[in-house]
Amino acid sequence: MKPLPNAGVLDLVAATIDAGAAPAKARGWWLGYLVGRANEAGVEAADLQITPAAVARISAMEDEGTLTNKLARQVADAVLAGEGEPDAVVEAHGWKVAGEDELVAAVDAAIAAHTDAAEKVRGGNQGALGPMLGAVMKATGGSADARRARELLLERLTS
Repeated sequence: MKPLPNAGVLDLVAATIDAGAAPAKARGWWLGYLVGRANEAGVEAADLQITPAAVARISAMEDEGTLTNKLARQVADAVLAGEGEPDAVVEAHGWKVAGEDELVAAVDAAIAAHTDAAEKVRGGNQGALGPMLGAVMKATGGSADARRARELLLERLTS
């Protein structure tokens, strides 16, 4: 009988939990994202170049707000590519969520650049936030927390 593919992934989930990740996050990383990467590479999840401790660290950085989900996946991919441990990868690439000061500046610039959309939002049309939110993401190189950017836009436009 042929062994079940990725049969050891539950051990990896358990080791990731032991390394400090929340159970749901550990399951999500291994059973979702990393098994997918293993399948793409034609290897077992246990053979990937990422450890449960590294997955737990990426999860922690996401929980701390240092990384967005998108950035966390980029970090995981870089670790898988052999670029080093998560903290070193984040530092080397400068991948981290934009700070509050940078975010406020980007929000103010987006409002100034999109006066028509800003007026629509002030008039109650929150659907008009799209162009301004896009401008904030572009200005921060995609490193803004989109939820926080949206909150700031609404605060600035409705207060």
